[in-house]
Amino acid sequence: MARRAAGGTGVKGARRPELRLPALERFEGSGLEPDGDYDGLEFREADLSGQDGGGARFMDCALTGCALDETRLSRARILDSVLAGVRGVGTGLAEATLRDVELTDARLGGTQLHGAVLERVLVRGGKIDFLNLRAARLRDVVFEGCVLVEPDFGGARLERVEFVDCALKGVDLTGATLTDVDLRGVASLEIAGGVDRLAGAVISTGQLLDLAPLLAGQLGIRVEG
Repeated sequence: MARRAAGGTGVKGARRPELRLPALERFEGSGLEPDGDYDGLEFREADLSGQDGGGARFMDCALTGCALDETRLSRARILDSVLAGVRGVGTGLAEATLRDVELTDARLGGTQLHGAVLERVLVRGGKIDFLNLRAARLRDVVFEGCVLVEPDFGGARLERVEFVDCALKGVDLTGATLTDVDLRGVASLEIAGGVDRLAGAVISTGQLLDLAPLLAGQLGIRVEG
């Protein structure tokens, strides 16, 4: 059901993933393989650092407590899966597809998701530093109770994206396109670039007051006295 923004303007809410994982088998392999096919598997406390799973498909999988430092997953497809407590720096997911995915309590830095497609994705809890979502497409994505430090949405397309009880620090929206993006639940909103791209988003009255100096600067308005 669409929520109501200030002034009676409707904003369409994001559809969350509805996951029902089957009974999973423990992954017993030696590591990831490019273009690998992983179906109904549980990766628990696995060290996948530096491995190459580019183009792989993960279907009905759970990655729990895994290390993903410099793991290469470009163009991978992660479908109907859960990633819980994963950690790592420089995880490469460029041009990947995430559909019906839950990412919970992650500790990630420098994750590369540029050109990726995210649909019905829930990011709950955790902290992600320097998330690169440039030119990505996000549809029905919810960020809930998490901290995003300097996320880069440059040139991205966001449709039905919600931020609930989140902190957005130094977010870059340069060249982004926003449709039904709900920012009212952002507890700390800091925009480093692209304030002019907020058309298509809904913000709270308090956020408007906080952003007033940036908006005035964008419009060339001088505020004196």
